[in-house]
Amino acid sequence: MKLSRQFFLFMIGGIIGFVVDAGLAQALVSWCGWNAYYARLLSIPMAATATWLWNRRQTFKNLESGRSLFSEWAHWMALMGVGALVNYGTYAALLMAFPMLHRWPAIATAGGSLVAALFNFSTARLMLFKGAKTSV
Repeated sequence: MKLSRQFFLFMIGGIIGFVVDAGLAQALVSWCGWNAYYARLLSIPMAATATWLWNRRQTFKNLESGRSLFSEWAHWMALMGVGALVNYGTYAALLMAFPMLHRWPAIATAGGSLVAALFNFSTARLMLFKGAKTSV
């Protein structure tokens, strides 16, 4: 699969992840009264799991991680965890710079997601899904 197609599919997965992340963070803040910082501690791993499901079935379907399903998910979460730190750092900086975003964390989530997208694609492509699938 061409790199440009992989990147396009990865971005679709990113949109799915963003909807899960921003939607859950916004719901926790608006409906449950959670703090905007704490809401992301739940929404980020949920979004990362959603993107893993999409990317293993679509973006990297012709590539093999060489790991069991659980091990692949755990490795994905570890790799995306580094990207999540970039994402969360940007998110926190936006919340500090624009206090009104505490009521609208979905907007700050978008900023963090955009900054982390390229980093996450690179790590997924180069460190996890790197080998061609073989027929058994």
